[in-house]
Amino acid sequence: MQEEQELDMNHLMQIRREKLQELQQQGKDPFEITKFNRTHTAGEIKANYEAFEQKDVTVAGRIIAKRIMGKASFCTIQDCDEKIQSYVSINDLGEESYKAFKTFDIGDIIGITGFVFKTKTEEISVHAKEVTLLSKSLRPLPEKFHGLKDPDLRYRQRYVDLIVNPEVKQTFLLRSKIIRKVREILEEKGYLEVETPILNTISGGASARPFMTHHNTLDIDMYLRIALELNLKRLIVGGFDKVYEIGRVFRNEGMDIRHNPEFTELELYAAYEDYHDMMNITEEIFSKTAQEVLGTTKITYQGQEIDLTPGWKRMTMVESIREVTGIDFNEIKTDEAALALAKERNLEVPEMKQTRGDVISIFFDEYVEKTLIQPTFIYEYPVEISPLAKKCPNNKAMTERFEVFIGGREYGNAFSELNDPIDQYERFKKQVEAKEAGDEEASMMDEDFIQALEIGLPPTGGLGIGIDRLIMLLTDEASIRDVLLFPTMKPLGDH
Repeated sequence: MQEEQELDMNHLMQIRREKLQELQQQGKDPFEITKFNRTHTAGEIKANYEAFEQKDVTVAGRIIAKRIMGKASFCTIQDCDEKIQSYVSINDLGEESYKAFKTFDIGDIIGITGFVFKTKTEEISVHAKEVTLLSKSLRPLPEKFHGLKDPDLRYRQRYVDLIVNPEVKQTFLLRSKIIRKVREILEEKGYLEVETPILNTISGGASARPFMTHHNTLDIDMYLRIALELNLKRLIVGGFDKVYEIGRVFRNEGMDIRHNPEFTELELYAAYEDYHDMMNITEEIFSKTAQEVLGTTKITYQGQEIDLTPGWKRMTMVESIREVTGIDFNEIKTDEAALALAKERNLEVPEMKQTRGDVISIFFDEYVEKTLIQPTFIYEYPVEISPLAKKCPNNKAMTERFEVFIGGREYGNAFSELNDPIDQYERFKKQVEAKEAGDEEASMMDEDFIQALEIGLPPTGGLGIGIDRLIMLLTDEASIRDVLLFPTMKPLGDH
């Protein structure tokens, strides 16, 4: 069956190439056209028909449907924002041009000049006076009634996916609108957008396995950034009060519906603020963006009703575990007692993470996260899993850190940033020890960042939000691959 399909495809492609060769022999090579003066898009015309009725326009787009009826025909083209029908006749084009039009294929890109009218069925159309072939499609599109449905093929051939599945294009138009609104919110609050290096000599700012590369001229190994954090905090040291970056980060980790090796992250930092201020701005970003792009803060995600209206629930990590399991880690004071409890529950604790704080994190991941459907801030994280967060003044085992959860998933991470260079140095040392013991996600020592803290970092609040996950939430997409134009894919033929 597959061999037959390949033979059919090769035959159709050969026919299209022969049509191109014939055009070239006639001196009508469409690929020699360098510019076409389009006056309007299909969307503009259909949205303002009264203003365009009987007026001449020039449109351009890809042929997605065609009906040949002797001396008169209809075709439909699709451009950047809409599709529009055109009436094409031998009387308007002349015999030679009409004959050429009849040879055009689905997928060809054409330009049409004519006047706007409505057919007897009230369909807004362009009555063609001139049709120009602008680009010859040498490979047929998927058959229109079945389209491109295989997810793997859709992600590999996004260019085809966007043509034959219009709803996909809407997702990415919304993506752009969401990011634009996030920027607008931050700039109204006085945040400065900056750009920081993707290539770094040290991997830091998060717990993740990095991608490595090599700089030939300097003859040094370098790392693709796993976070934006450390350079942004250097800018706070340098005197900027509020900075943010929306940029790609790279983590050499597993792939699933929530994880892609490269993804887009928002990180922002504000001097003289703390993690409670970061909770407030998180609510504002999510609620205002939802209101802007969806017209409401009450949404449905994968069948779950979710209310993004500000006033989200706030619980400490220990409180959340107690609420779900009845276990109170305030009463479990030692590493030994915590490890014994984990063993009793058959929870695996990695050899490099044999502390009470690590066990608290494991209990949360196992029992609590999946229960957090409505927006919830979980705060006060163990110091062992928060190397860049400030310790709680009233509980040195915990930090002023939160993560925000919606629909059982994490969407953001924030700290009252650690600005004590001595404490930071000791935490980096522990991370280095963990890396040397085999933890590939542990951070590296960053001597320059310690020097920056020694210059002086004011009390600072910092926040990171996964932009792709925010977009998944607001477009009701289950997989991160559906909100990335070009998700990472294993090359075909690799085993």
